[in-house]
Amino acid sequence: MGCIQTVVVENKLSVSLHEYQVIGRRLPSEQEPTPKLFRMRIFAPNEIVAKSRYWYFLSKLHKAKRANGEIVSVNEIFESDALKVKNFGIWLRYDSRSGTHNMYKEYRETTRSAAVEACYQDMAARHRARFSSVQIIRVATVKASDVRRPYIQQLIQPNLKFPLPHRVQRPATKAARSLIIAQRPSTFY
Repeated sequence: MGCIQTVVVENKLSVSLHEYQVIGRRLPSEQEPTPKLFRMRIFAPNEIVAKSRYWYFLSKLHKAKRANGEIVSVNEIFESDALKVKNFGIWLRYDSRSGTHNMYKEYRETTRSAAVEACYQDMAARHRARFSSVQIIRVATVKASDVRRPYIQQLIQPNLKFPLPHRVQRPATKAARSLIIAQRPSTFY
């Protein structure tokens, strides 16, 4: 019998984002023996991508790059109350086919990383924006009174109900089922 090899391929779409705090600095030199530390909160699928995104953003914001810098620490940030549903506001910029645009979007999720993941999916669906062309500027929890978007406002009403308009009564067992019934089923209650 031949050897059967099992290969597990990780689906790119199912990779969830994590929030990392990356702290780095320029390498110490004679002119600057104790360089300034730069801290960023990066959303990435893993630690390696988080470091890469850190150097990408730092090279745009300050005159620093990977060749003459070092990463001091990388920590994953976890949500303290991950079971509670919250409203998140996300400020972002993205490159479209015509130019660069700023945007503010709102999401209703349990964690910051889930809201950012929903944002990336939303940007890909509505604007065909790839992961590399979307830059998250800020993520903040928004109070219910400060929510701006109507598609989130409709979900935070205190007496929210989801009607079940078409409910079909099913028999408990297959034996209780009859093929021919005298009247049509009543599907509204």
